[in-house]
Amino acid sequence: MVRETRLDPDDFIYPLFVRSGRGVKSEISAMPGNYHFSVDRLVQEVGEAIEDGVRAVILFGIPDHKDAVGTAAYDDGAPVQSAVRALHESYSDLTVVTDVCLCEYTDHGHCGVVRDGEVVNDDTLELLARTAVSQARAGANVIAPSDMMDGRVGAIREALDEAGFESLPILSYAAKYASSFYGPFREAAGSAPQFGDRKAYQMDPANSDEALREVALDLEEGADIVMVKPALSYLDVIRRVKDAFGVPVAAYNVSGEFSMVAAAAANGWIDRERIVLEILTSIKRAGADIILTYHAREAARLLR
Repeated sequence: MVRETRLDPDDFIYPLFVRSGRGVKSEISAMPGNYHFSVDRLVQEVGEAIEDGVRAVILFGIPDHKDAVGTAAYDDGAPVQSAVRALHESYSDLTVVTDVCLCEYTDHGHCGVVRDGEVVNDDTLELLARTAVSQARAGANVIAPSDMMDGRVGAIREALDEAGFESLPILSYAAKYASSFYGPFREAAGSAPQFGDRKAYQMDPANSDEALREVALDLEEGADIVMVKPALSYLDVIRRVKDAFGVPVAAYNVSGEFSMVAAAAANGWIDRERIVLEILTSIKRAGADIILTYHAREAARLLR
């Protein structure tokens, strides 16, 4: 009766990976229980997630072809755009969030246009805006830029407004750290950089004042929800962002955090059910209103 922090399945966004083809459900080795889905199997998976109590998903695309400028990201017939349309045809009350980044779609694995070995910030903005508009046309309910280019929220907001999507909200990966916890995701998305790293545009894990500056900039540019990523090693940042701005805050319980729990549980070292709920409760207690988590289905079942 006096519990201060309460989890609810409505807190969760379920990350999913979609690719072309039919009948595809291929397990991701570094993330047991997570899969690459073709659109038809994705629709089935989401239906089962809804039965568990999950009401929101975020989609990441696995293209058939990658090139230097991530063309497949803004192809209206790409897996993500096709999946958005198919999900809305099947589930009218589902919230579909779409990730906006180029790393899954570029042959070099970086989040933007590369020239002379450097990621070119301003040239990337136009492509990110094109991707957001393409996803909006497909029916995305929320646009979520994760690239960490400077000015991308403003560029996307302007492009969406010009395309007639003035009311479409933006969930910005505002404080995204250059973390070692992303390894399993990069295997799942085939998005590991082919050279260098992402420290030039993602945040230093040692900095939290910088996170507040990044969040402030994104809010000024039109972000409606701001995200801290990863979650567990950055609970203090989640709390600082919530206290400083009082806006809706999301946190991403990322792939490495998931996989460590899965591996430890598989070895019998931890009680998986209890630790999943403890982790998610800690993220919400820190100040997150929304939690992106690969545990979404199992946590929703545990909370029934």
